[in-house]
Amino acid sequence: MQSDRTAVDRRTVLRASAALVGGATLSTLAGCLDGNGAGGTADGTDTDEPDDDTDTAYAVEHVADGFEHPWGLAVLPGDGRLLVTERPGRLSLVDPADGTVQRVEDPPEVDASGQGGLLDVAIHPDFPDDRRVYLSYAARGGEAGTTTHLGSARLDAEAPALEGFETLLVATPSVDSSNHFGSRVTFGPEGALFVTVGDRRDTAFGPDHVSQDRSNELGATLRLTAGGDPHPENPFLDDPDAADTVYSYGHRNPQAMAVRPETGAIWQCEHGEEDGDEINVVERGGNYGWPIVSEACRYGTDDPVAPGHETREDVVAPVHHWACGSGGFPPSGAVFYEGSAFPAWQGDLLAGTLAGEYLGRFSVDGTGPEGATVTERAPLLADRGWRVRALTIGPDGLPYVAVDDADAPIVRFTPA
Repeated sequence: MQSDRTAVDRRTVLRASAALVGGATLSTLAGCLDGNGAGGTADGTDTDEPDDDTDTAYAVEHVADGFEHPWGLAVLPGDGRLLVTERPGRLSLVDPADGTVQRVEDPPEVDASGQGGLLDVAIHPDFPDDRRVYLSYAARGGEAGTTTHLGSARLDAEAPALEGFETLLVATPSVDSSNHFGSRVTFGPEGALFVTVGDRRDTAFGPDHVSQDRSNELGATLRLTAGGDPHPENPFLDDPDAADTVYSYGHRNPQAMAVRPETGAIWQCEHGEEDGDEINVVERGGNYGWPIVSEACRYGTDDPVAPGHETREDVVAPVHHWACGSGGFPPSGAVFYEGSAFPAWQGDLLAGTLAGEYLGRFSVDGTGPEGATVTERAPLLADRGWRVRALTIGPDGLPYVAVDDADAPIVRFTPA
């Protein structure tokens, strides 16, 4: 079974009961999180699952439609347009003001089999002075198979086209698998570039698993310079048996990553096996335990993959997790909300879930990882049947969401 699980026990996932409203290119659905229960109103507006601590009403607008499995979203600073990746290999610029979509020429060639393809996109922090954009993607990495790649190019936003594309990273080793590429890309403090690489669905659970082997780049968070070199402050530079790029390890398949503004810390959401999904605060040199510790069970069973994180002191425990039998939260895409449009969400982590088909909102208290307390609030978009793939916050302070489907929209939240 693939890591962004396509089915879960719906009885164990928080979902709203409002009916789906659709049909128009610009559709508006108000959700009133008022603590009075879910249901419809006299004017046909549907209400979502009640929030447990705030009154927040929101509407959902379609910005643009017709995308084929979009995977990454990024906002051009000083421009406001969105860069959108699609797994088959397309890159587009979307103007949220009028929904205009322009194809960006000359993206890299990708391998779009399985979970692969053109995946995440990030923009250099100094854009437009530095016009580099960064793309992660699955492609052949040699005769052995495919692997996660990272490349950069200068964006001509007027053409639009990529210029001078350069491959910066080919994660080693390549594997004959089409699963678990990880592939989120985020700029952290002081211009460091973080990239996640999944374990490529290695099922040889135990201490020799690729995620526990620092000599390779699988099941790891990598930290690079903007030019693609290993970061000079990486933790294992002096270890001849470790890859210079590795920042943290013991990961399964992190598909969501965001910087918490209050602390500058890197937060990730990663897929478990059968449930066992995690939210982690990523520490330099940290071992996150997969698969020697886990909160997950083996697919289709109630059998634990491994003992829980609390059984070992040499691993970093998640700040939040979904235990086996919970229904899980197979994640993709995350952002911390900063904006004036939704004051009650300020500082919250917004994270998409795929099989759960909703947008999660998590309040965060403390600075962690040991001091952070994460509380999941009522789900957003829970009435749509949407696999939530990617998130960003626009210059207007509004959350933008990419839905994962063969004919998918980019939508945004607005106050209702």
